[in-house]
Amino acid sequence: MKEKLLEVKSRAMDLLAKTDKKEEIENLRVQFLGKKGEITALLRTMGSLPAEERPEMGKLANEIREKLEGEISDYKRNIDNKIKADKLANEKIDVTMPSDYQMVGRRHPLMLVKEELEEVFLNMGYDVIEGPEVDTVKNNFDDLNAPKDHPSRDKSDTFYLSDDIVLRTQTSTVQIRTMKNQNPPIKMVSAGRTFRFDEVDDTHSPMFHQMECLVVDKGITMANLKDSIDQFVREMFGENMQTRFRPHNFPFTEPSAEVDVSCFKCKGKGCPACNGTGWSMELLGCGMVHPNVLKNCGIDPDEYSGFAFGIGVDRLTMIKYGITDIRMLFENDARFLQQF
Repeated sequence: MKEKLLEVKSRAMDLLAKTDKKEEIENLRVQFLGKKGEITALLRTMGSLPAEERPEMGKLANEIREKLEGEISDYKRNIDNKIKADKLANEKIDVTMPSDYQMVGRRHPLMLVKEELEEVFLNMGYDVIEGPEVDTVKNNFDDLNAPKDHPSRDKSDTFYLSDDIVLRTQTSTVQIRTMKNQNPPIKMVSAGRTFRFDEVDDTHSPMFHQMECLVVDKGITMANLKDSIDQFVREMFGENMQTRFRPHNFPFTEPSAEVDVSCFKCKGKGCPACNGTGWSMELLGCGMVHPNVLKNCGIDPDEYSGFAFGIGVDRLTMIKYGITDIRMLFENDARFLQQF
């Protein structure tokens, strides 16, 4: 038994020394140490030895097994190191060499539309204000007059970082922050990313962009809201564009409305794109700021009133550039971005 074990060890070591491929080393491991390997087979014959020889032979067999396992691991590690060294030597890149091709960057369509919107409102006398994407439940829901049982508060709709902190679901949080920190008159817009649980498809994404508009002053009426939206639509899309206001309901405005605009293709004449109606899809939601929202921000609703409206920047971008799938805006495909 002892001679057989030493012979197997010697033969295994010789074969290991002659190979430099991981596949062959793995085959040798199976040949000598596997469940049907030579050492395993010898150990199975241990029962035929005299009782006094078994401890010595068992000890020798375990020592040989441990020796071979260590050698095999070392050989594999050495081969890996050699492969890595060869890659480093042969695949290195000289970053100081001049490039044969340099791709010229493009402005992202979302940023183009966002900046165009901001420029329109700046020309109308609005301030552009930024706010954090992570905000409190108080700013995102409570102070915006959202009922405690409103579906938008559910964890299936909103990304909660803690019980009191969320990824903002709307840029209206910036309106709340502005009203708390600035005395009327207020005339501001804020654009940025917002987050909601949405299944990703051609028109929905869990991350999207909004722009909010807020005006608060003495004597603000629904007529001011309608005139401001009409002026914005004409500035953005042309003098011939018409608007249509439809009653709606939002917790933070009363009364509230949704606004449609003339079909971008037929300009209101009727075509297949608008199903012959002459109107495009809903462009924005709007309304007079709810008195409770003003109170929550420390503004007296008996002295001041205001209006607000929100625009989906992603939807506007898709309409403006004829993009049919919202996912194209976030995939960073250079072929798509080079069109802008």
